[in-house]
Amino acid sequence: QVQLVESGGGSVQAGGSLRLSCAASGYTISRLWMAWFRQTPGKERQGVAAISPGGGSTNYLDSVKGRFAISRDNAKNTLYLQMNNLEPEDTAMYYCAADITPPLTARPPLALGWYNHWGQGTQVTVSS
Repeated sequence: QVQLVESGGGSVQAGGSLRLSCAASGYTISRLWMAWFRQTPGKERQGVAAISPGGGSTNYLDSVKGRFAISRDNAKNTLYLQMNNLEPEDTAMYYCAADITPPLTARPPLALGWYNHWGQGTQVTVSS
């Protein structure tokens, strides 16, 4: 059973940066497709960035392209999300997700229903 624990959230001003981490246990992540999602109250969880098991392929939500970067260190069993030039609209609970099933799409999926393993989330708050 994959267990995922996020960390690195916090409160920053607009234009600031944060780096989220997702530590995995119970399974080696080198075989896992992984992603970051975010959710605000009353809205559906939204895919932000996804990455292939080897890290060679990534996929991003349009609104974060050029500002966020997803990466992974399989030796440390850890997933990262570097978030730069943060905007108030990025305020949300951020979740790490993983699944072993290869996607049908050419790029790592951002679809909510694709991932079966989830962390508990870490809050990111961006003030203007």
